[in-house]
Amino acid sequence: MAFDTKRFKTAKFEAREGLVKVPGLAAFFPEGEEPVWKIRGLTGVELGRVNEAAERYRNIGAILEGLISSGAIEKAESIKKLVGMGNDTPADIVKRMDMLVVASISPEVDEDLAVRLCEKFPVEFFDITNQITQLTGQGHILGKQKPSGETKA
Repeated sequence: MAFDTKRFKTAKFEAREGLVKVPGLAAFFPEGEEPVWKIRGLTGVELGRVNEAAERYRNIGAILEGLISSGAIEKAESIKKLVGMGNDTPADIVKRMDMLVVASISPEVDEDLAVRLCEKFPVEFFDITNQITQLTGQGHILGKQKPSGETKA
């Protein structure tokens, strides 16, 4: 059996989505609503960017240090830590924070939320990012073909 390259090239794909139960965050969801985080898998380009996140943030940190006078190094370190870019932040954590920002559907996540979630709810943070990794590994799903028109009687 040969791989059908023509079919593959013309197929419509959709990002694989999932729900992650986050009972530890229930207080931050409307009463009566199940605490779930809606996520999706990453594309190849997004995965590449996420894998390079640690280096990108280190470069931003170096720029911050250069912009702030040498007398304010402590201030620069505080700013970097505030946005999750401290020199002591493990590369895996920076990668996961970037992944969370890119792949969260609901709620939408920015860098500040990613940092706070990582700091205050690390188990949920890891559960969500592990599920994003799993969805990414499973690849996109074949989308449903749209009908070409009305069915003739």
